[in-house]
Amino acid sequence: MCGLTTEEIAKAFLITPRTLGQRIVRAKAKIRETPIPHEVPTPQDLPERLGAVLQVIYLVFNEGYSAAAGAEVTRAELTREAIRLGRLLSELRPEPEVLLAPMLLQESRRSARTSRTEELILLENQDRSLWNREQIAEGVALVEKALKSRRFGSYTLQAAIAAVHAEAESVAATDWRQIVALYDRLVRFSIRRLYS
Repeated sequence: MCGLTTEEIAKAFLITPRTLGQRIVRAKAKIRETPIPHEVPTPQDLPERLGAVLQVIYLVFNEGYSAAAGAEVTRAELTREAIRLGRLLSELRPEPEVLLAPMLLQESRRSARTSRTEELILLENQDRSLWNREQIAEGVALVEKALKSRRFGSYTLQAAIAAVHAEAESVAATDWRQIVALYDRLVRFSIRRLYS
């Protein structure tokens, strides 16, 4: 999937490669035995499937943002592919809850996240002049649109947190109260979703 190995996918789902391998075998058997059509779902079927699609795209992005294995700390080809898929999804399903925003806001810091020797640089030590302002502006606009709709979820809240960091001129200038409030809301949302 998107160039990820079974081991990388398993790590993203917090399961063993063996467990994932067994799930893949069962899924392939089900596809073979059940006449599951290979077609684009109807508009009525999309909402039911959207959550899984968002999760997979975000997992691909996260593997690129912070590589689980290999010599590289980040994998730009994966973050680019996830953003491409996020854009495509936004064109197909213009929803207030957008996955594209948190990916753009996190990716905007790529140039400042690693040293020449491929070591991670913490947010507080990053050269903010290296951040991609176009990606930040696009991500912030998507967040604002989603927040105004009052119909949003965890991706929008994660993007809002990233936007507060992205818009701050320095760590000291960051609106930490707003970040704490957004994290509190994200936790409440996640708990409510977990038990619903």
